[in-house]
Amino acid sequence: MKNKYRRHPVIVKVLGSVGGFCPRSPLNGAGDQGRIFPTPLRPARRRRTHRRPRHRLRRGRAAPDHGRAHGPRTADSVALTFHGQGDPAIAHALLKEAERAHAHITVLAVGTWLDEHPDIARRILDGGHDLGNHTLHHRDINAMSESDAYAEITGCADRIRRLTGSIGTWFRPSRTPTATPLVTRLARRAGYPHVLSYDVDSLDFTSPGADTVVDNVTSALRPGSVVSLHFGYTDTVAALPPLLDHLDRRGLSAVTCTELLT
Repeated sequence: MKNKYRRHPVIVKVLGSVGGFCPRSPLNGAGDQGRIFPTPLRPARRRRTHRRPRHRLRRGRAAPDHGRAHGPRTADSVALTFHGQGDPAIAHALLKEAERAHAHITVLAVGTWLDEHPDIARRILDGGHDLGNHTLHHRDINAMSESDAYAEITGCADRIRRLTGSIGTWFRPSRTPTATPLVTRLARRAGYPHVLSYDVDSLDFTSPGADTVVDNVTSALRPGSVVSLHFGYTDTVAALPPLLDHLDRRGLSAVTCTELLT
């Protein structure tokens, strides 16, 4: 029986356009007359009404830190960091001990302490040490409201800038080893690319004696460690020389956080 559709070109055209019989198709050879060749249907393209934002770093800029606790474990150095507060005579003694051993330290200063002893800021920088921000009043910053926490950060930053010409690079939250995401964002907004934590706590603020301070540090110390220490405690002054000797025996040097972490 003859295929009746072959006598109706309109029907043939429609069927061919949707993948039906097409006698004029180049795929139809001499023995292919009457075969059906499916034509795949392309899905309709959906029009994109918005573009999802792409969170990429700009070339040449490093990601801000949420809490640097240590440097590379392959480093031959560590960072001794000091909470800057207390009797300035003890601070000067610690700076002299560090410089006698050709060590460099990082001081995270409390803003009100700088108000009382403004000369100490320049003394720290002139000795080749780092000076950073440890809030204005040294209160529990993680428990504060957003506005109060921001005022604590910027209040100290303003004092450092007034005394040295720069706010510095490092911010350490007060009364906590780590900052909340909110405090981290506020520090960035204030101009600090790095929030600083630590992986070794000397516990010198408990006044346990110089030998215990040394043991607390050396028992936990590793290459790249960031050590938490304090100005204002005589145990720390007595502990610093044997601690630096220990570093020397292990082939480690005391450097600033800038040298270790950036």
